[in-house]
Amino acid sequence: MSEPVAVAAASSPRVPLIRVAGVTKKFGGVQALRGVNLEVLPGEVHALLGENGAGKSTLIKILSGVHTYDEGSIEIAGQKVAFESPAKSREAGVAVVYQDLSLVESLSVGANLMLGREPRTRLGFVKQRELMAQVGAFLREHNIPLDPRVHVDSLPFAYRQMTEICKALMGDVRVLILDEPTSALTGGEEQILFDAIRTVTARGVGVIYVTHRLNEVFRISQRVTVFRDGANAGHFATADTDMKQLVAAIVGPRHAAMQARQETTTGASAQSAAEQTAPQSTLDTPVLSLSNVSNARLRNVNFAVRKGEVHGLAGLIGSGRTEILQTIFGLLPIDAGAIELDGQPLAARRPGDAIQRGIALVPEDRHLQGLVLDHSIERNLTLPRLPQFSRGGWLRAQAAAQQARTAMKQLSVKAPDASTQVKFLSGGNQQKVVFAKWNHPRPKVLLLDEPTVGVDVGAREEIYGVVRDAARAGTGVVVVSSDLDELLRLCDRISIVVDGSIVRTVERAQLRTAEELHHLIQLPRPTEELAT
Repeated sequence: MSEPVAVAAASSPRVPLIRVAGVTKKFGGVQALRGVNLEVLPGEVHALLGENGAGKSTLIKILSGVHTYDEGSIEIAGQKVAFESPAKSREAGVAVVYQDLSLVESLSVGANLMLGREPRTRLGFVKQRELMAQVGAFLREHNIPLDPRVHVDSLPFAYRQMTEICKALMGDVRVLILDEPTSALTGGEEQILFDAIRTVTARGVGVIYVTHRLNEVFRISQRVTVFRDGANAGHFATADTDMKQLVAAIVGPRHAAMQARQETTTGASAQSAAEQTAPQSTLDTPVLSLSNVSNARLRNVNFAVRKGEVHGLAGLIGSGRTEILQTIFGLLPIDAGAIELDGQPLAARRPGDAIQRGIALVPEDRHLQGLVLDHSIERNLTLPRLPQFSRGGWLRAQAAAQQARTAMKQLSVKAPDASTQVKFLSGGNQQKVVFAKWNHPRPKVLLLDEPTVGVDVGAREEIYGVVRDAARAGTGVVVVSSDLDELLRLCDRISIVVDGSIVRTVERAQLRTAEELHHLIQLPRPTEELAT
């Protein structure tokens, strides 16, 4: 397939806030950047796209002063710069919000937002009232639903992410770099973020917006630059391009094969995923059922997952989506109600009980909850299955190594070998390792919490294939995702979660667009019909 043709963006007489020209960067024998170019204008949102490993993160770290570049030049407002440290970058007005948050969890939201620039008395004491007043005024101005007095460690992940973004927005910013800022946000929270971005760009701030959610590109950006294999693969005016062209630029020669796979697996929009993957006889058999389950976070939850079904949970942040998965997996206790697995009571007092019964969880935060980053791929795959690979208290190293190699091959994990430390893998390959932990033997129920956060478009397609393979084999899959298009693409049925309860369940065939699903999430009470 021929390379995508870049669409020329309209020229502008304005001096770019940032001009990256022919920048290269090498780490040992690896050429991370191969003469990349990027320009960001004042008041512009410029999307930077590419697969994991394309060079986006390397450029961001150069702009933020973490790395220095080898060749080329970088200018800010016409002045050539080469930042020696993050502090120098920050002094020049560059603010970066990474996927990996840098908050002090024991402090309040307000203290985090003002960290290092707190108003103080002549004796050096922090003026707490003035600090909270400043932060509160900022949050109200931008309509951001955060309480400055609340400690960060009590917030859901998405609100921690929003706190990190606010920390950058509150400073004296000329260039704002956002790395996957909506990875755990739902539609309502996304809109709040986009409104905040428009507020800062109206002041002339330039925004570099890194995302794997391509639909966001068309909602928020004016121009797009695509990296592939450390080099420029396309430059587009957003208004003059489309999703197909962006995907072709991102994945390159693999685009035709990936498109054919999508057409094969997706089928007609009204046809459910399970109808494509599992015999109808299995779809009528619940593998997992919850009856009036309640605890500190849930209220009378009722729903069932059938063998071979992909069942989605949709709701706002804090609605109880994640807590349903945690309760099933034994991370949260049950105060009332019952859970059954294959028609038998499930009393999972801890995750080990759930694992023994055939329940697996892919958690929202793979770094904190899903992986041991300093361990090898093999060790991570072995950890949840130690009895399977042990004999007389000793690890059967050969069997564990063979299983790791098989799992890596089945899920197309890209790494030199199974001894590679997980921290050196791309986000997509890390997530595939989390999936691979549960691939043999296959679980009866697979619980997925935000399964494609921070995963590029190519790896996302591979993960979708893993989910469909599990359903085809008879596994019941429960998916929590803030990406409503993802739920529509994967799921047979979708349950709406509000305030710790499931208020309605709809068949996939009833939903035509993500907007309809978003409308259902916002409804205060159950309805019989979708709005037209």
